Amino acid sequence: MADLTPTPELPGLHVSKPSPYEPATASAVCHCGASATATGDDQVKALVDGYTANHGPAHSRR
Repeated sequence: MADLTPTPELPGLHVSKPSPYEPATASAVCHCGASATATGDDQVKALVDGYTANHGPAHSRR
């Protein structure tokens, strides 16, 4: 499987939760240069919500 971790050259959002018993992890990189990582289901949800609202797809709506 390819490495799906976002980079400045290939920005995006990657979320992983290998099993229901392990915490979710996420990483995000925006083409504007912002980046973030999170561990834990609540923190990952906050990262996804923030990235969606303020980066990535939000930049095309401005």
